[in-house]
Amino acid sequence: MGENIWNYPSAAGHTPDTDLTGYKVEAMDGSIGKVDKHSQDVGDQYIVVDTGMWIFGKEVLLPAGTITSIDAEAKTINVARSKEQIKSAPEFDKDKHLGNTEYHQELGTHYSSGAGSGITSPTPPGTPGNLGDGPGRS
Repeated sequence: MGENIWNYPSAAGHTPDTDLTGYKVEAMDGSIGKVDKHSQDVGDQYIVVDTGMWIFGKEVLLPAGTITSIDAEAKTINVARSKEQIKSAPEFDKDKHLGNTEYHQELGTHYSSGAGSGITSPTPPGTPGNLGDGPGRS
């Protein structure tokens, strides 16, 4: 069984009380920016990354389930997605999308389709025990 995309994977090395603000974020193929904000709410965990000039100063929201490792000493977070997967994600607007269940479902679907994610299907925040329809869904 895979993990919920809105929770930190157990192998990522996340420590619940760690402030991730300012950590450098690395995609599989290069740096994408620094953490501007993050959520520690179980079932609704994510990081908001300020991409700087990479995609014209925009921010992107990455579900915690995309994170493969957190190095507290180096202040670096590695995510199991390419820069292109992140760049092609649904547009993020912090005023409209934080806490927006429909947006989270859309993002969950986008990032769950990532190869090797270990995620079975997106689960919207606030849906305890719901793992969706899982693999094999057409």
